[in-house]
Amino acid sequence: MTITLPDYVRDDIQRNVSFALEEDIRSGDITAQLIDADSESTATIITRENAVMCGIPWADEVFRQLGDVQIEWHVADGDRLTADTTLCTLRGNTRQILTGERTALNFLQTLMGTATTARRYADAVAGTTVTILDTRKTLPGLRAGQKYAVLCGGCQNHRVGLYDAFLIKENHVAACGGITAAIERARALAPEKKIIVEVETLAELEEAAALKPDQIMLDNFNANMLKSADDIATRQSCLEVSGNLTVDNAASLPSSRQWFLSSGALTKHIWAIDLSLRVQSQADIAQSKI
Repeated sequence: MTITLPDYVRDDIQRNVSFALEEDIRSGDITAQLIDADSESTATIITRENAVMCGIPWADEVFRQLGDVQIEWHVADGDRLTADTTLCTLRGNTRQILTGERTALNFLQTLMGTATTARRYADAVAGTTVTILDTRKTLPGLRAGQKYAVLCGGCQNHRVGLYDAFLIKENHVAACGGITAAIERARALAPEKKIIVEVETLAELEEAAALKPDQIMLDNFNANMLKSADDIATRQSCLEVSGNLTVDNAASLPSSRQWFLSSGALTKHIWAIDLSLRVQSQADIAQSKI
């Protein structure tokens, strides 16, 4: 599985890692100073549980910034992994390997956790006309990484932030004086930007559908309302379901159109994957050469 790293993700990796290393090291890794400065080691990172791989560019950047460590990856982002799989082998300065250990594992365990959750959701709707989207409910500072992880898990991205698409919700509608006014202002302000509008009733859906925005978000529609929505909305507007529907009952959506189901759980209801980095002892290295 080949995952393309979006430009907005690539731009964030260096600063993500730079901040994380500064947060951890500050004035220096005093424990690593117990080790001879010229000591060289080999180490491996393994997963203790089944997971989807994600985070290689962040781990690479950790050791690039620290220097004197080379990484050989045995897996690729997006791969499904079984417990005890070796992710990579590190070779280089022992101090730098151990200084970067926790920062690299923190990125990997979090992004792999996100990708693994996304894969469960993608598998749950496989064979249906439903595509799972993420939201902006991400860890502060790690949005680009988590959205990349969602792609690694087989789901898709909603808008990245407040800048790349309009998402007109109930408060925007109220402040603008109605759905029609909000959509018209959006088109006048930035006609090249995607327009997504949230509706809470069938009447609001009819008003929005007449204006043909790019996407209409159906907020907490029940099953009967969803069936009516399919009849009301034009094919020129994509329909997104938010609230009330889960991946467990997503198959109940009419199969006559493509549906989007947005879920904040992809990025906020996650758990870190259990990973382990182990430096080979001199005895292990000697044994491996026999």
